[in-house]
Amino acid sequence: MNAGNDPTPADELLTGEDGSGDPDVSTGAKNSENRQTESVSGVETEGSAGASAGEGGAADDGGTTADAESQPPTTADAIGDRSPPAPDIRNDVTGRSTGTGEYEEFVGTFQDRYERLSGLLRRRVNHRPAEAIQSMPGGSEAEMIGLVDDIRSTASGHWIVELEDTTGTFPCLIMKDRAFAPLVDDLLLDECLAVQGTLADDGGILFVDSLHFPDVPRTHKPNTADRHVQAALISDVHVGSQEFAQEAWDRFADWLHTPEAEAVEYLLIGGDMVEGVGVYPDQDEELDVVDIYEQYEAFSEQLKKVPGDMEIVMIPGNHDAVRLAEPQPAFTEELRDIMSAHDARFTGNPSTVTVEGVSVLMYHGVSLDEVIAELPEEKASYDHPHKAMYQLLKKRHVAPQYGGHTRVAPEEKDYLVIDEVPDVFHTGHVHKLGWGKYHNVLAVNSGCWQEQTAFQKSVNIDPDYGHAPILDLDTLDMTVRKFV
Repeated sequence: MNAGNDPTPADELLTGEDGSGDPDVSTGAKNSENRQTESVSGVETEGSAGASAGEGGAADDGGTTADAESQPPTTADAIGDRSPPAPDIRNDVTGRSTGTGEYEEFVGTFQDRYERLSGLLRRRVNHRPAEAIQSMPGGSEAEMIGLVDDIRSTASGHWIVELEDTTGTFPCLIMKDRAFAPLVDDLLLDECLAVQGTLADDGGILFVDSLHFPDVPRTHKPNTADRHVQAALISDVHVGSQEFAQEAWDRFADWLHTPEAEAVEYLLIGGDMVEGVGVYPDQDEELDVVDIYEQYEAFSEQLKKVPGDMEIVMIPGNHDAVRLAEPQPAFTEELRDIMSAHDARFTGNPSTVTVEGVSVLMYHGVSLDEVIAELPEEKASYDHPHKAMYQLLKKRHVAPQYGGHTRVAPEEKDYLVIDEVPDVFHTGHVHKLGWGKYHNVLAVNSGCWQEQTAFQKSVNIDPDYGHAPILDLDTLDMTVRKFV
């Protein structure tokens, strides 16, 4: 696809429309015409590529989308050298991985998950262990925190949710006529949950009166920078693919050299630098570069096109040459040497990267496939990936369900728990553009830099490529720049 030349007005808003569910993907989903972005305000506001202004987004959310005008590159000297302070990186598994795959290590990971997430919920309920509840008389009031072990419906249409803690399991009954019963649709196996209720007369089941997620407090107040500075949030570059969007990337890199982009001092890349090898069936037929090391060399050449005085942070994704199991350590030293352009910083997936006081939770996003597959379309879809991200924030875990497509490595610590509420949550993976605010946390899925491949076309994936969300770190307003 040729890059467009006609600029779009910078104040044009991009909002979202509901889309249909698509198959699990390592890329994206159905797409429609994309325009601009939004700033965000309110508890849950949303925006997404694929709709006209006014459909499903909040116009006062503070973002815009603009086509980049074709401009000749300008040297860094012409716009003044950037000199941003180095980002602070936390929750990085790199160099700390201890797992060997033994069963006991998986048990330890889930125990750590339970202890940390239950700690958030103990502020709201007076937890009693499962074994203690089992010995309580019928009719007693009880409160429990546990991981979801099973979800099943009864013949009458009620729901039984089995909760498990470190002492055992206990069944909890959610009546279909309770006001909170629709929340059962939000549940995933292995997530942490708290319930309050009353034991049946025989004490064998807990009738649930209220249900609580770890969640992000509605009172969360995000941090902001004390000066005007911006960060570009991108993901899924996929160099090495025949469909790498070269023209769009070149326009993006050129724009970063212009005075208009002088405030863009950070580039945060959320995984899949290259297309990889053997990731999906017959992928070799769609490769422009077939050697994995040559792919990273080609990516390095593309990286050299962006200004050398920017702070660049990269995490790996499922197409990258690192272990697939999450948490993923950063790139190996050999690959870092190849991608050494501009002294980029490498960290694991996920990691929390703090720039100018603003914390950005960077997660590639493989678990979004499972969230979208398991939850109702109005709660999570490929056309609105930020809604699936809201669910991860609510559960305070980037990959809550175990045993599906998301591979999990056992570690002494569950690095996938969202301990600290981030100011910004940045993902990729699904190749769709979407953003919005959940309890004042800005959730951004940043699209990709790969046009539609034959494989994507076969599974009805139409990617949003060539967009660069530009985040104002001093206000957390966002503008999506369009380079196609």
